[in-house]
Amino acid sequence: MKRPLIILAGPTAVGKTDLSVRLAKQINASVISADSMQVYRHMDIGSAKITPEEMDGVPHYLVDVLEPEEEFSVVRFQQMAKEAAEEIYARGQIPLVVGGTGFYVQALLYDIDFTENDGDDSFRRELEQTAKEQGSEYLHDLLKERDPKAAEQIHPNNVKRVIRALEFYQQTGKRISEHNEEERGKESPYEFAYFVLTDERSRLYERIDRRVDLMMEQGLLEEVRELKERGVRRDSTAMQGLGYKELYAYLDGAYDLEEAVRVIKRDTRHFAKRQLTWFKRERDVIWADRSVIGQDEDRLLEFMIENLKARGLYGN
Repeated sequence: MKRPLIILAGPTAVGKTDLSVRLAKQINASVISADSMQVYRHMDIGSAKITPEEMDGVPHYLVDVLEPEEEFSVVRFQQMAKEAAEEIYARGQIPLVVGGTGFYVQALLYDIDFTENDGDDSFRRELEQTAKEQGSEYLHDLLKERDPKAAEQIHPNNVKRVIRALEFYQQTGKRISEHNEEERGKESPYEFAYFVLTDERSRLYERIDRRVDLMMEQGLLEEVRELKERGVRRDSTAMQGLGYKELYAYLDGAYDLEEAVRVIKRDTRHFAKRQLTWFKRERDVIWADRSVIGQDEDRLLEFMIENLKARGLYGN
């Protein structure tokens, strides 16, 4: 018998947090966060981190567990999420995976095998040096030559993933896009329901702009300044998050504050678009579209419960 797993994914600012808590309470679930920034302590405003009050008694895993200086990757997420799921099952509950990082969700859902490197990291170091000297675009062009499909899927600024793809090709002679395709074709070890919450593009973009303004009012600049003062480097994993990298650049004098806020809004909208593109490629997704079902949380919850019942994941 496969064990149950429920996912509530979707683009940034679509309203996953409140809905996930309501769903968790209804189905006796605990939440595993699939968010690459909420995992970090001291990064509350820019990550739109759920507060203890918002959790409303629902246990949350992978929130506030790492220091900003630590590395966090899909491999580490997968390992930590599996451990969290085991704890949740042991309590007789269902794991509810919530977040916008589609690659993390996929890694857990299909138990993707991330072939570890052979321990020789000299090629990676060489690529890191190349990126510093010749820039991320140059590195991305190298990937286009070796694995055009991976280059399409990985943003040039995501230097770590570009390096990983080049390193994989160097070590195995195989394209990482082909490897990932094979892994995606695997059957999930879970009995699952994979919800993606979405909304009309214009409404989503409005929510993003409002959220950025609210974050600035709540003190996002001060949060970034404190992280910089404590010694968190601009190129660290934690500082690649939207809002953090732009304001760090502002503090370094790269541009003025008004421009930094404009760039945060623009890049967050682009990010939401990329997230939706990712989820559209995924198999077995149940779209919970606010523009169709309605904005009312009760109706959205009812929609999800009906789907869970139909799949034998609730009420049997």
